[in-house]
Amino acid sequence: MISAPTTPAPTTRGRLDNFFEITKRGTTWATEVRGGVLTFVTMAYIVILNPLILGGTPDVAGNSLQGAQVAAVTALSAGVMTVLFGLIARLPFAFAAGLGINSFLAVNVVKIVTWPEAMGLVVINGLIIVLLAATGLRRLIFNAVPAQLKTAITVGIGLFIAFIGFVDSGFVRTTTMSSPPVQLGEAGSIATIPTLTFLVALVIMGVLMARKVKGALLIGIVAATVVAIIAEAIWHVGPSMGKNPAGWNLTVPQLPSSLVSLPDLSLVGQVDVFGAFGRIGALAAVMLIFTLVFTNFFDAMGSMTGLARSAGVANEDGTFPRLQSALIVEGVGAVVGGATSASSNTVFVESASGIGEGAKTGFASVVTGVLFLLAMFFTPLTQVVPLEVAAAALVIVGALMVVQIRYIDFSEFSSVLPVFLTIIVMPLTYSIANGIGVGFVSWVLIRSLAGKAREISPLLWIVAAGFLVYFARGPIEMLLS
Repeated sequence: MISAPTTPAPTTRGRLDNFFEITKRGTTWATEVRGGVLTFVTMAYIVILNPLILGGTPDVAGNSLQGAQVAAVTALSAGVMTVLFGLIARLPFAFAAGLGINSFLAVNVVKIVTWPEAMGLVVINGLIIVLLAATGLRRLIFNAVPAQLKTAITVGIGLFIAFIGFVDSGFVRTTTMSSPPVQLGEAGSIATIPTLTFLVALVIMGVLMARKVKGALLIGIVAATVVAIIAEAIWHVGPSMGKNPAGWNLTVPQLPSSLVSLPDLSLVGQVDVFGAFGRIGALAAVMLIFTLVFTNFFDAMGSMTGLARSAGVANEDGTFPRLQSALIVEGVGAVVGGATSASSNTVFVESASGIGEGAKTGFASVVTGVLFLLAMFFTPLTQVVPLEVAAAALVIVGALMVVQIRYIDFSEFSSVLPVFLTIIVMPLTYSIANGIGVGFVSWVLIRSLAGKAREISPLLWIVAAGFLVYFARGPIEMLLS
């Protein structure tokens, strides 16, 4: 009797391939590793920048967060959330402390509450977002957004991160005047070592991308960093520190004196969830939470939409695999960020750099997350790559995202204007949430007055009304106080 052939048991590598869908999405392990490393390189600046924003700013009680502590919890929360997202949502999106919310906390919130109380508000904000995602309401809002606006969000984010790159590199600078508000370089000149390094990096990456070289962005970053280190050793440019316009914007490219440092994680758990309600009253605390929720909710939604399209995993309606899980984990990021005093953790648009390298799965996120966890111990190494070099990668990625504009139908002006406003407001106001909000409000207003009110989802009306409150929150807070 001849026995039927048995199917060989899948190997560990095969099970991992099936779990992360490496083969299914047409990628390779090497590509995912490169993408994960590149995403980390373009995001590593947050370990330096977040302490500069949060650290040293006294709260209402006169207490400040220490920079070294903030750096440690920034890397910790980013690593934990990015690995978690990679394993649950299995998408190449990386997490870190959101720049919009951390600035809002430092500039506005801690003027009236303490740092533990401010982080308590961030935790509440995260719990609300988790609840909205778990109940499916966040997905319903996501699905209610017209395809035209979803594509516009992708294009707007492309312009936004390219603009971030230009500003971080010093290629575009403020004039400190009302008109014109920005200018090319310093007084119209880009003849500084850091900005020239940015241009060198941009050319290297652009040529490698045009020639379809694998690892183009990562190779460009490494090569340009070597150039930057040599340039600094020769000309001793030094840091900008807001005083030297010819200096490096954030990180001086030089070999570190030490490689390893032990992280100080004493800020973990230093949070007072309900303290703000007693200090400033329930109404004022609710308005602060409202602002945090709107910023977190729509920044993440816009980023995920754009990144999913760039990775080629989005459906025609803009949704993507395990959408609800992704939205829940993103809410958890706010909770973890508040609980560690790192500020709300959210999806970073810089993830597009790894996607531009070819990453399509959550394994790239796991790689990025592990590197963030290691960064707690190797903080000196994160300071080697200058921001000007990372900025060049952002400009390249921005260009890759803007090409999505070809999917927008420009034949009907009732949709053209909201789409245009969505795209242009993001870079001009330095906010993804602002662009989405203006797009939603203008879509509802113009489309309804053009006789197309029945085509607008009721949820979109509600969200647009919420954005009107969001944009008018300043006067509303004054009235409440």
